[in-house]
Formats: sequence, C-alpha cells, structure tokens
Amino acid sequence: MAGLMQALAEMLAGATSLDAALIAEALVQRERVGSTAFGGGFAVPHARLSGLDNVVGAFAVLTRPVDLRALDGEPVDLVYALISPEEAGADHLKALAAVSRLMRDNALVEKLRGASSADAAHALLVTHGWSQAA
Repeated sequence: MAGLMQALAEMLAGATSLDAALIAEALVQRERVGSTAFGGGFAVPHARLSGLDNVVGAFAVLTRPVDLRALDGEPVDLVYALISPEEAGADHLKALAAVSRLMRDNALVEKLRGASSADAAHALLVTHGWSQAA
C-alpha cells in the first residue's frame, strides 16, 4: 500500500507545491482509518492538506492490482487519488461524490481498464466528466 500511495503522491506533488512525502503520509494515514476501496476494483485514496488552493486529483490504472481491504474482497486496479485544502469540507465531499458517480459507469470502467495509454485513459475521463470530478 505504501508504494502505491507514494506513486500517487508523486503524481499529485507534480501538480501542487506540496512535498510528495507529505502527501503520501496523509494518504497512508487516511487509509489506516478505513479502506478507501469502494469495491469493483476501484479506490479513492484522499486527504485534506494545508497549503492547497483547490482540489487536485490523479488517476491511475494499475498493471498489478493491490489489496486495499475492499468490502467485496476484490483487489484494486483503478485508483483516483484526491487531495483538497484542509478547510475544503464541502468541496472535498463533492469531489469524492463526483468521482464515485463517475466510477459507477460500468462501460467507462471497462474502457479505462482496456485503455492503451495514459492519454487514452485521460481522454475517456474527460469525455465522461473528469473535469467535474475534481
């Protein structure tokens, strides 16, 4: 789990002024509170951090699924990490809800799993509301 959170943190750090280690620690701490795996092979690791001006997300399709203790017992291969400003209670919850809705689209999920590249996955997300999710 720590390796996945570090990789996600590095992606998120690239879009913010925050240190990747700080982001990774916040994601790991949140995961320890309870699994962010929704089931169906999807998880939304998330945290609220000071030093951010807006909600930032990063999406990954994993080549090797990981066990994040989902209620359905399925390993996770689709991950949308989300970080929000510390004071962004409502915006954070809205972003989580939007991502959850997006990933309930079974046709989209299957297309994401079959995407041939990061650009292809990004294009799929954009056409299905990625910009509204975070």
